[in-house]
Amino acid sequence: MSHEHELYPMLSVEGALDKVLAMFHPLEAERVPILDALGRVLAEDVCSDIDIPPHDNTAMDGYAIRAADVAAATPDRPVRLRIVENLAAGYVSQRAVEPGTAIRIMTGAPIPPAADAIVRFEDTRQVGEWVELFGAVQVGENIRRAGEDVQRGERVLVAGSLVRPQEVGMLAALGRTTVQVIRRPRVAILATGDELVEPGEPLEAGKIRNSNGYSNAAQVSLYGGIPIMLGIARDSEHDLTAKIRAGLEQGVDLFLTSGGVSVGDFDMVKRVLAAEGEMTFWRVRMKPGKPLAFGMLKTAEGRVVPMLGMPGNPVSVMVSFEIFARPAILKMQGRTDLLRPTVEAVLMDEIPSKDGRRHYVRVRVEQAQGVYRAYLTGEQGSGILSSLVKANGLAIIPEAWPNAPAGARVQVMLLD
Repeated sequence: MSHEHELYPMLSVEGALDKVLAMFHPLEAERVPILDALGRVLAEDVCSDIDIPPHDNTAMDGYAIRAADVAAATPDRPVRLRIVENLAAGYVSQRAVEPGTAIRIMTGAPIPPAADAIVRFEDTRQVGEWVELFGAVQVGENIRRAGEDVQRGERVLVAGSLVRPQEVGMLAALGRTTVQVIRRPRVAILATGDELVEPGEPLEAGKIRNSNGYSNAAQVSLYGGIPIMLGIARDSEHDLTAKIRAGLEQGVDLFLTSGGVSVGDFDMVKRVLAAEGEMTFWRVRMKPGKPLAFGMLKTAEGRVVPMLGMPGNPVSVMVSFEIFARPAILKMQGRTDLLRPTVEAVLMDEIPSKDGRRHYVRVRVEQAQGVYRAYLTGEQGSGILSSLVKANGLAIIPEAWPNAPAGARVQVMLLD
């Protein structure tokens, strides 16, 4: 094992992440319906072939008038205009607003010919077929001009932008039904271990349920990927190799395994990875998650697929995913905001001793009077999944700290 330690020295988190991310690039584009583009990255610029709005229209329910007609109006001496038409949104008036007349108009309706202002209903009083106005208005008041939002020929959305609900709305306003976006990565998920059973199976003595496969699949889906569930590989090189090859046949862009990467008699993921491709590293200076194998698998057609072999403990595998798999999945989708946001928080509980690794401690972050406070969520063992269930952040304790006293200021990676 000392030879492996020399061949694959332990890396810092940043050093390992750099090696991981160097192997990923944005995937190719695909055309999808605009609602399916939500959360995806645009692969094309989107230009408008129309003005939005396409015509001058009213911003208010009210009356379309000539501003000159009410220039002398006051609350004591209102001006009275004759109502000649009711105009609803979606309809166009063919009738010009003559001097001394007004057209009753609903929000969004095109401005009638010769009208140059809109007076709100609230500032008027209707008396039969007449309307009384109690003050002067400016030319253009309450009128939205054609092209005020978007002008014909304007580049409205830029390739590389994330599609949010407002971008979907803009695509619809432009008349687009489909758009080019970067496709979602297909991510293979394989749990390893003789001790694992699926959630619906009986829990016999010595067995535990395969939570890792499901937590990883949920993480993949949450971050925009398509999880390809491969089930459980037993502790034999033959079974693991067969499951990996079967997964590669499904055209995956990333292969995730959990378990089988620590120092132990049954740890074969490293050996299979080396046999089926090439291993880049397998230890990172962090806790939880020190054993982490990363390398390349080769498909039967010669395509190279990155593989991340994560630890088996449920907290270790989820934390490893957050730090390494999540940014890789985002990068494949064309995202540039790869890292989670962090805040500075006051640690409210002591972490009495630690080794020379960077610790990711499960915490509940609360804000009061502008200060973030981080409370430990209980036992921090890498098998305590409930510590993550109660957490909304990971407090980052630097490598150089021998301990972390209560009251220390730390960076917290926000999970929610």
